[in-house]
Amino acid sequence: QLQLVESGGGLVQPGGSLRLSCAASGFTLDYYAIGWFRQAPGKEREGVSCISRSGGSTNYADSVKGRFTISRDNAKNTVYLQMNSLKPEDTAIYYCAARSAPIVQAMCLTARRYDYWGQGTQVTGSS
Repeated sequence: QLQLVESGGGLVQPGGSLRLSCAASGFTLDYYAIGWFRQAPGKEREGVSCISRSGGSTNYADSVKGRFTISRDNAKNTVYLQMNSLKPEDTAIYYCAARSAPIVQAMCLTARRYDYWGQGTQVTGSS
């Protein structure tokens, strides 16, 4: 059974940092592009960042550029999202998703292009 499990969410003060992890079970992440998405209450799900299968290409939403960094460790079958300088508006449930087919990086922040999804992890930025 293919599963993605997110972890690392929590409550953080503005300006703080968190590192989210997306671990795969039942399949090897090497062959999948991975995206991170988030959904805040009352809002649509939005793309945050994505990384190619090799890790050589990444993309970020304008709202997180310079603050978030996506990376992958295929040996650990895990993708990470390092989030720095967190703001209250970063509060959301964060999801990771996997896509088996190659994808143009310019399109990789579109949720409907992904095949498998995790259950999400809550990130709350609050003072």
